[in-house]
Parts: sequence; C-alpha cells; structure tokens
Amino acid sequence: MSTLKKLQLETLVLGMVSTNCYLAKNRETGAMLIIDPAEDADRIARKIAGMAGTPEAILLTHGHFDHIGAASALGTKYQIPVCALGQEREILEDPVKNLTFWTGKGYSLRADRYFSDQEEFCAAGFSVRVLHTPGHTVGSTCYYLPEEGVLFSGDTLFRCSAGRTDFPTGSMSDIHHSIHEKLFVLPEETEVFPGHEAATTIGYEKRYNPY
Repeated sequence: MSTLKKLQLETLVLGMVSTNCYLAKNRETGAMLIIDPAEDADRIARKIAGMAGTPEAILLTHGHFDHIGAASALGTKYQIPVCALGQEREILEDPVKNLTFWTGKGYSLRADRYFSDQEEFCAAGFSVRVLHTPGHTVGSTCYYLPEEGVLFSGDTLFRCSAGRTDFPTGSMSDIHHSIHEKLFVLPEETEVFPGHEAATTIGYEKRYNPY
C-alpha cells in the first residue's frame, strides 16, 4: 500500500487503550515529527535514538489523556514546541475534559503553538496542512502531508469506523460532517494513519466505512 517518499514512518502502540504514536522522520535530513505521544517518554526517546532522528515538533490531534501523556516530557527533553489546534486549548487545560482524571492524576497541558483550520506550515522538511475535524472533541485535528500522500487522522477516522462522540464537546453530527466534508474530499490514494488500530486509505473508507 505504501507510496511514502521522503517520509520514514514508525509506529509505537502505547498505553492502556493502545494509542498509535507516530514518528515521522525525513529520510533526507533526519528531522522528525512526533504525533500523539501517548505515554512512556523514555520508550519514545529510545525509538527516536534508534532511528537517529532529530525531533522538531510534537503534533497533537486532540487533547485526550491517551494522546498527550508524554508530550510535556518530550517537549522539554528536545526543546521543541507542543502544537495543537486553537479550539482544543480548553480540552488540554481541563483535567476533566481531557480525561486525565481517569488515570488518577489529572493534569493540564499548555501547548506552545496553536494552529488554525487550513493553516499550512513546514516542519521537519514536510509541508503540513491543518484540518479542523470536530466531532470526537471540539478541536480535533487531522494533519495532512500532501506531498507524501499521508493523513494522520487521530480519533476522527478509523478503519471502517470513527471516533466516539460521547466525551465532553463531542458531536455525532460534527464528526459526520468532518469526515465527509474535510477528509473524503482528499485523494483516494491518501494513506490514513489513525490514533488507534490499523492504517487504511481514503478510498477504502469511502467505499466501506459505515460512517
């Protein structure tokens, strides 16, 4: 399935709900993006060292505990910004809404940079487009790398499924709109790397996803 170009992608499955943490390395420069560092900063750091990568930024698809657990530690270790969508600020900073209270040690996280919908930026040598995809949370975000044909979909779109909408700020109508109006308009060959479970493609999901 893979047609990845300068992107070397490794996945770590971490935490109590098996969250996919992605390490996106530029083969040409060694620069790297960390997407959704769920927990276990030491394990992530060991993987980064094994890949001989140099992290430049941490991208959060949303603010739930199972996607942010190692963000602060890794941001400090590598002196890199933690980034999220502006609409997710309230989730990140509220231990109830970010569900960290479930772990028995609720905490807040302040991002260093907040994006806006459709913002485009360059990091680790990749062109990245920010797609605001509310539904799982009000500020859920997907990161699209058009030159690589890759989408990091967080908990918005899964293989033959979609993120649950019964957490604070969730909305079934919003996630349906996000998937159809923001994601299904992407090229069908776009590879989708979700926050949980297996990778897929936009074309496959348009044909087989009941959502």
